Amino acid sequence: MRYLTIALTKGRLAEKTLALFEKAGITSGGADDKDTRKLVFTNEEMGVRFFMAKGPDVPTYVAYGAADIGIVGRDTILEEGRKLYEVLDLGYGACRMCICGPESARQMLASGDLFRVATKYPNIAKDYFLNRKHQTVEIIKMSGSIELAPIVGLSEVICDIVETGTTLRENGLTVLEEVCKISARVVVNQVSMKMYSDRISQLINGLKEALEA
Repeated sequence: MRYLTIALTKGRLAEKTLALFEKAGITSGGADDKDTRKLVFTNEEMGVRFFMAKGPDVPTYVAYGAADIGIVGRDTILEEGRKLYEVLDLGYGACRMCICGPESARQMLASGDLFRVATKYPNIAKDYFLNRKHQTVEIIKMSGSIELAPIVGLSEVICDIVETGTTLRENGLTVLEEVCKISARVVVNQVSMKMYSDRISQLINGLKEALEA
C-alpha cells in the first residue's frame, strides 16, 4: 500500500495536530518525540507517514506532490498562493490578519493617498490593497518586529497577524482594518485528491469527528 504523506508545520501547530490525529486513531510513529532527530515518521499499519516542515514550505511540498496532505495556517496558504485544495478548517491557531498602525493613520487609509505598508506578507498585503480596496500603496517586505516600522517612521501602517493585540497596545498601535481570519487548515494535493480520494476522505472525516468529539 502506498503511504499517504502528511506535512506538518513545525511548532505549536504540529503539537495540536498530532494530538488531533491521535484522537482520530492515527498515531504518528514518534513524531511527537521532541528529542528525536528523525525527519520522517511512519505508521506502517495505516500506511501513513508524517514529516515536519517550516510553515512556508508546507504548501510547496503539497503542491509538488512530495506530500499528499498538509496542515498549515491560512496566512501561509494565502501568502504562498500554491494550487491546492483547502478541505478543512481545524479551528485552532485562530487569529486575524490586520492592518495596524497609530490611530492617526485611520483617516489616511480612507483618503486614497499613497502610503507605505510594512509586512512579512507582501502578497496578502498586495491583494488586499490593490485587488480588494483598489488602493495603490508601497509595500515594504520585512522579517523582524513589524510593529517597529510605524514607530520609527519606516511605514505608516503594517499588515500583520494579530492574536491578543497586547504588543500593539504596548506600542501605541491599534487594529485599523481586518484583512481576514486565520486558523489552521488542511490542504490536499490536487492529483492526490483524485487518485486517493477514498483514503483521503476517510482521513479527513476522521479528523472532523475528532474535532467534534
